This record gives sequence, C-alpha cells and structure tokens, in this order.
Amino acid sequence: MDTTPAQAGAAARGARTASRLLAVAVVPATVLALAGPAAAHVTVTPSTTTAGADAVLAIGVPHGCDGSATTAVTIRIPDQIHAVAATRHPLWVVEKETVELDPPVTDSHGNTVTERVASVTYRTDQPLPDGDRDVFELGVQIPEAEGSTLAFPVIQTCEQGEAAWIEIPEGAQSPEELDQPAPAFVVTAAGAAQQPVSATDTLTAANAAGAPASARESGGDSPLLAAGALAIALLGVMLGGAAVVQQRRRA
Repeated sequence: MDTTPAQAGAAARGARTASRLLAVAVVPATVLALAGPAAAHVTVTPSTTTAGADAVLAIGVPHGCDGSATTAVTIRIPDQIHAVAATRHPLWVVEKETVELDPPVTDSHGNTVTERVASVTYRTDQPLPDGDRDVFELGVQIPEAEGSTLAFPVIQTCEQGEAAWIEIPEGAQSPEELDQPAPAFVVTAAGAAQQPVSATDTLTAANAAGAPASARESGGDSPLLAAGALAIALLGVMLGGAAVVQQRRRA
C-alpha cells in the first residue's frame, strides 16, 4: 500500500515526538537513580555550618529497618557540643542523656558548664511506618573548630531489629564505601561558603584536607533533590503527552 506525502510527514513527526519524549524521560530517570541511594541514608541538615554560630540540625530518617517500623531514634552528640535544645515532636517523647565534664568548661556566655548532653533519644508508641519519613530538630551552637568534621551517629530502633548509622571513614576511605555512615558536616569559617550537608561530600572534603574524619552519610542527595527530580519527571511526561496530542491533531 502506497504512503501519501501527508502520511509520511505525520509518521516522521511522530517519530521525532517519540524521540523527544524518550529524551525527556531519560534525564529525570537518571537524576532519580543518582538521588535514590543518598535518600536511603539518615541525614543531617544544619541551618548553618559556621563556627560559633547557633544552628538547627535537622536529622532525617527516611525509612525503617528492613521493612520494620521505627520506634526510637537515638542521636549521639559530638564531644565538642555541650548544650542541645531538642525540638518537641507531637508523636515522640524526648529523652536526654547527660555526662559530667571533667574538668568543667566555660561557655560563650562565661558560664561554667559541668555536664553536657551526650545523646538525645526520640521515642514513640506510634511506630513510624517503614514507608514514611520523619525529621527531628536539635538546636546547638557550632563549636569554634573550623575545618573539623562533626559526626552524629544514629541508632534507629525498630519493632524488629535496629539500624546503626555509626560508620566513620578511616584515612582516605570514601563514605560511599560504607553501608551505614554516620551523618556529618564540616565546620566552616565565618563568611565562608556553606559546606554541602551530605556526609559523602563533606567527609570527602574533610579527608582531602586532612581534617578529622568523623562522619556518616547524611543523605547527600537530600529529600529536596529527590522531590525536585520527581517534579522534573512529571513535567517531562506532561509535556511529552501534550506534544503527542498536538501532533495527532495536525495529522
């Protein structure tokens, strides 16, 4: 059966549209593939990394323990941080563990501090389902330790089992080689550009600079990246669909 010029033109336009659709879909899929692994880790996102500044740390827990719901999250506080103000959460009870300081230290206000918060635990009797995520906020003062890495090991307790996000890279080891790295970030100087909050990025930078390597992956691709990638994917599908409809109308 012979093909008319109009039919041939419509077929060519359809092929071009399909190619564009494929290209649009491939980019978001690639972004999501890169974001996925980081999003699977517990993360720490500081409002600032500046030495001496007051900051709010957002600890993100993205999933349970191998399918089991989360019942408690214990966050270990670095030795350099003495005071912690835990943000109250309507579904969780907050518990603090304190230890004595020997010798005592003087804080930025001239007060003598004899003990510090060693860990903060959020506990609930309404377990967080494996498919849901939650964020826990801690108010702290970033220590005057420019270039050092602050790690916040996290123990995630579930109805069945637990996940210990406590691994710290040694020497030139990359955080990407760790299965359950501890969330961490690098302290920056006043006026300096803020460091990435991903443990993968910050620890790699710290190791390269010879700074102390205490850390765990923060979820480098943060949830915002995953959400952005999903939005791009949806937009691509919508645009592609609109293009197909337009081509069919022209044909």
